[in-house]
Amino acid sequence: MRRLNQDCRSKNEQGQAIIEVAIALPIIAAFTLMMIEICLAFYSYCMISESAREGTRYAIVRGATCQTSSGSSCTASASTINNAVTHLGWPNLGSGTLSANTTYPDGNENTGSRVQVVVSYTLNYNIPFAPKGTLHMSSTSVMYIVQ
Repeated sequence: MRRLNQDCRSKNEQGQAIIEVAIALPIIAAFTLMMIEICLAFYSYCMISESAREGTRYAIVRGATCQTSSGSSCTASASTINNAVTHLGWPNLGSGTLSANTTYPDGNENTGSRVQVVVSYTLNYNIPFAPKGTLHMSSTSVMYIVQ
């Protein structure tokens, strides 16, 4: 009796595993690729946040009274800071565009004034079974100039 049940089950269920794999594999692959895209988005946000902080750190030590040990000026302008932020060396994800904007909310570059760096990044994403799109991210950092 036991042998008869095994024979009936194997004849009725031949090819079942192939069908299950054919249905499950695209779903698992799409989920995996979606998770990779989400991780790239989180990495991108962390990258622009750190870029904004590094830009303000660069600016706070290069205010209007900044001098090198030889006595020459090392004051950084807004365009110099923007250039430093965009060339920090973060790996480009291949599809995004990074831009930086430096302003002085107090109107000057003197010690005790604020410097604000806004970094914007546009990430193009491609999630399986969904239309391609873009994700706009920005991060702002404000610090006081120390020299």
